Amino acid sequence: FPSLSGNDNSEALPESIPSAPGTLPHFMEEPDDAYIIKSNPIVLRCKAMPAMQIFFKCNGEWVHQNEHVSEESMDETTGLKVREVFINVTRQQVEDFHGPEDYWCQCVAWSHLGTSKSRKASVRIAYLRKNFEQDPQGKEVPIEGMIVLHCRPPEGVPAAEVEWLKNEEPIDSNLDENIDTRADHNLIIRQARLSDSGNYTCMAANIVAKRRSMSATVVVYVNGGWSSWTEWSNCNARCGRGWQKRSRTCTNPAPLNGGAFCEGMSVQKITCTSLCPVDGNWEVWSEWSVCSPECEHLRVRECIAPPPRNGGKYCEGLSQESENCTEGLCIQDKKPLHEIKSQNIETASDIALYSGLGAAVIAVAVLVVGVTLYRRSQSEYGVDVIDSSALTGGFQTFNFKTVRQGNSLLLNSSLQPDLTVSRTYSGPICLQDPMDKELMTESSLFNPLSDIKVKVQSSFMVSLGVTERAEYHGKGHSGTFPHGNSRAFGTMQARNKATYIQNLSSISTRSELKTTAIFGHLGGRLVVPNTGVSLLIPHGAIPEESSWEIYLAITQKESSLQPEGTDVLLGPEVTCGPSELALSTPFALTIPHCAEVNSEHWNIHLKKRSQQGKWEEVMSVEEETTSCYCLLDPYACHILLNSFGTYALIGEPISDCAVRQLKVAVFGCLSCNSLDYNLRVYCMDNTPCAFQEVVLDERLQGGQLLEEPKLLHFQGNTFSLQISVLDIPPFLWRIKPFTACQEVPFSRVWCSSQKPLHCAFSLERYTPATTQLSCKICVRQVKGHEQILQIQTSILENERETIAFFAHDDSNFPAQMGPKAFKIPYSIRQRICATFDTPNAKGKDWQMLAQKTSINRNLSYFATQSSPSAVILDLWEARHQHDGDLDSLACALEEIGRTHSKISDITETEIEEPDFNYSRQNGL
Repeated sequence: FPSLSGNDNSEALPESIPSAPGTLPHFMEEPDDAYIIKSNPIVLRCKAMPAMQIFFKCNGEWVHQNEHVSEESMDETTGLKVREVFINVTRQQVEDFHGPEDYWCQCVAWSHLGTSKSRKASVRIAYLRKNFEQDPQGKEVPIEGMIVLHCRPPEGVPAAEVEWLKNEEPIDSNLDENIDTRADHNLIIRQARLSDSGNYTCMAANIVAKRRSMSATVVVYVNGGWSSWTEWSNCNARCGRGWQKRSRTCTNPAPLNGGAFCEGMSVQKITCTSLCPVDGNWEVWSEWSVCSPECEHLRVRECIAPPPRNGGKYCEGLSQESENCTEGLCIQDKKPLHEIKSQNIETASDIALYSGLGAAVIAVAVLVVGVTLYRRSQSEYGVDVIDSSALTGGFQTFNFKTVRQGNSLLLNSSLQPDLTVSRTYSGPICLQDPMDKELMTESSLFNPLSDIKVKVQSSFMVSLGVTERAEYHGKGHSGTFPHGNSRAFGTMQARNKATYIQNLSSISTRSELKTTAIFGHLGGRLVVPNTGVSLLIPHGAIPEESSWEIYLAITQKESSLQPEGTDVLLGPEVTCGPSELALSTPFALTIPHCAEVNSEHWNIHLKKRSQQGKWEEVMSVEEETTSCYCLLDPYACHILLNSFGTYALIGEPISDCAVRQLKVAVFGCLSCNSLDYNLRVYCMDNTPCAFQEVVLDERLQGGQLLEEPKLLHFQGNTFSLQISVLDIPPFLWRIKPFTACQEVPFSRVWCSSQKPLHCAFSLERYTPATTQLSCKICVRQVKGHEQILQIQTSILENERETIAFFAHDDSNFPAQMGPKAFKIPYSIRQRICATFDTPNAKGKDWQMLAQKTSINRNLSYFATQSSPSAVILDLWEARHQHDGDLDSLACALEEIGRTHSKISDITETEIEEPDFNYSRQNGL
């Protein structure tokens, strides 16, 4: 054999050797094609029998003998010699080869009979490039449409195999006939289904590496379709011109995944005319008839001018009339008729006289007995104020002494008091004592105390929730208060205070949406701090000598109430209890809402969840009912109810002009990368509880409120919402291209079910020296309202200006028990009720009180209450829990004529003008 030692590889081995007895070599193993991965050499092997020698030839040249590793063995069956040879091929050898074809190697085996050659094995460097030649693109397709996602994997050796992932799970086209992944690496879905929505990724892999394409979001949407029209409603006017309506819902099918909302109106209205009732009226009397033997003649009339129609009233009075027709000349029983009649008249007059005198005597006796019993029942009280509460909640200190004897205007003048009386109030006073002579004979609204000293101080601290408990000073008589009631009141106060402190200590950041306290006969108020949700328990609603633990909570998880069609959950889902407690008078529940109140655009319903978890409608806000009462203010709904439970407000838009009020707030914080700054824009319902949820989440993330939130009027016109960042300083900050504007579909905003909409923007500053950020956040509805928030802030926390979260921070007083919870003192409240509950011929009754306090509808509800005035004042307390606007209430009473405009009757009145003006400037 020619020598392969040394560096001389030019001498070629002979293709054959002289023939010798035996057989040609037979290859038991030939070299395979191989790929060099990274810098790792590959091993080519060759095995033949019988073989005296085996050498490799690569690219037409013999491989040096020293580079061969040879192993020799004997086949036990045939006894022939078996030889196996290995060589290494490095990456450098392959890269240095520049030929017309791939790097290849072949082995040649010798035996005594001759030579045999193996197959050529190619050696290539394996790789897979990073970038896909074509990434799949996201699509929005209608249901049952075709989806085609294209994917061209990166160039590689060997060629990459493609696999598709949906939401990070492999797709097996063999299990779903609707999906085909065999066509040139593309993914084809023949008929799109809702379940086909998701994120699709193309995976390419070979022996070197795996590559992922950009994810493509596929949204299969459903365009909305109208349901059938309902039947026309009854005409809303009982008389004359009115309207009737019919409605339909976009639920056939309902729009899904951003599908187009139904075009057109959901409600149609047409005019209608109802026949008005016509009351009957008498025609003129007929002529008198001829004189009868009984000396009388008749005349008649009929109810035909006009006759009653359409349910009108029949004529009142007699249809015929008779009288004597002989002027007393007719004879009956041998006496002139006029003599007979005169005797009858005298007898009837005597009977009436004696009957009247007897009735008067009985009435006087009853009145005397009643007054005596009343004076005895009141003899235990020796003070001139029934309740110790203050008029505005800030009347903090009282100095009581017994009343002056002989003052007929006081509640009880039977005791022997001191000759001086003094009381000190803190807060503005507007309710004045009346001196109207007309009312002196009735139940006086405010009995004037001629020797009262009143001092008016600033209630600014009261508005901040910094109040003190009332203090009582002065000499107490043994019969001033009943011992039983005094003991019960003191026990209740101590119990309430202990419970309140215990509740405060157990409240965590996320459990603040529930408040609990123990209430008794004096009533009180529960407030879920900074949410706008409150509960008012009137005085006397709970029986005496009993107390209940009452709770008020807001559902924090997603509400179980799922509105249908375009209906909207307008406020939080509120639960109050316990459900087994029955109150003797209605309580007031206040729930905030986000609707722009307009009866032409919204139909708002109150719903209650039953014990089985099913939501049932209680009433429509505009409905006339005596079971409960709803008063819709611009930002809250005040509800008078008789039973505890879980309640929610649902809004049904009846036109495209219905407006859902959204609060837009911007928070910011530094990211982990100190050069990045994150802006988070929230669009939430304009309710305090929705804003509080965002604030709590941002506190956990370290976010800071960058600008005072603004109000956006979002219309139900199916147009989307756009949020963009504008006017970023070009040489100080930058934002990723094509991310400065984000668009949110209408259905995502309108049907958000109380979850705040959140859009994030990431800004990067060029240098750490940049500490100031100035830009604009534009939030607008397409073809609708727009708001611009000007951001001017420092990204360093110690330099940032703090912006207040809540206008009324009531977290310090989640529960108030007894007189402190009410703005109107109980003694004054009693006098108002006693005055206005009594019917008055001049119309000065509780209906006038309702009208002057802006309660103009569903008055039949109050008429069914034992004290309509008390329920009206409870509603007033619920509406004015923050402002305590006693000025407007006093002015309303003055207009009715129940108060007197003179303040001079309250002697030695002192008003500290600087404190009072400061209070008014602060919204008190």
